[in-house]
Amino acid sequence: MKPIVELKQLTKTYGKSRGITDISFSIEEGEVFGFIGPNGAGKSTTIRTLLNFVFPTSGSASILGLNITKDAKEIRKHVGYLPSEVFYYDDMKVIDLLNYSAAFYGGKNTARIAKLAERLDLDTSRKIEDLSFGNRKKVGIVQAMLHEPKLLILDEPTGGLDPLMQHTFFELLKEEREKGTTIFFSSHILGEVQKMCDRVAIIKDGSLIKVESVEQLLKNNLKNITLTVIRPDEFRLPQLSGIIKQETAGSHVKLLYGGDMKQLVQGLAECAFTDILIEEPSLEEVFMHYYEKK
Repeated sequence: MKPIVELKQLTKTYGKSRGITDISFSIEEGEVFGFIGPNGAGKSTTIRTLLNFVFPTSGSASILGLNITKDAKEIRKHVGYLPSEVFYYDDMKVIDLLNYSAAFYGGKNTARIAKLAERLDLDTSRKIEDLSFGNRKKVGIVQAMLHEPKLLILDEPTGGLDPLMQHTFFELLKEEREKGTTIFFSSHILGEVQKMCDRVAIIKDGSLIKVESVEQLLKNNLKNITLTVIRPDEFRLPQLSGIIKQETAGSHVKLLYGGDMKQLVQGLAECAFTDILIEEPSLEEVFMHYYEKK
């Protein structure tokens, strides 16, 4: 089966400024795919190039098997896009804006708009200029989803939403996924990505450094080790090549460890500690590990 989204060495440069370089990955139908990196890493540039808002310098990409530059008009019929920041005509009412947007997809989708607005507690009779940032983001969510797209591209989608509304938004995404919608979820909030996504791509300084399933990332060789010690100031660890990070907090010495566990146990045998806890790291800790070592 052909991927819903496929990028092959996609590159966008802005003169001497950094853009993105040789980005390659694919997204399968029905997948929730995370795209993670801090602000400025190249996430939005990748998305804008993928949607043909900016023209690629080199490389290629396809959505639904269609070329992103030659078939951009056809692609947009089947894609819902939520940008990180939404801008609208301030003097328009929300319902007029949504009906205007729906007309691009062949109909008003009145029932769909009403249902989404109700779920998001969005008053569609208000003018855009009267809305808070969070409510403008809700308008963007409805606009992205009103035509029931085959692919949803979400760029930092939860910015401005309160925790309760974030929960509702994630419930909506789960429902869309159950209907077969593919979701491309770009975020720097790693807890969201860990909760929602099947696979993730990690981007740094415009280049891809890892594409992996969330499950595999969390099952890699990294471990969180917490040692309870009596005298933290006097506690000394043996030289172990697998220790990536070490910090002391009260009576606990915390390690991020990526080496051989047998070697660790042997090394700790002569150390003065009273308890040990070994845990899987969070996605955030795994992410930082990749970011710091590249």
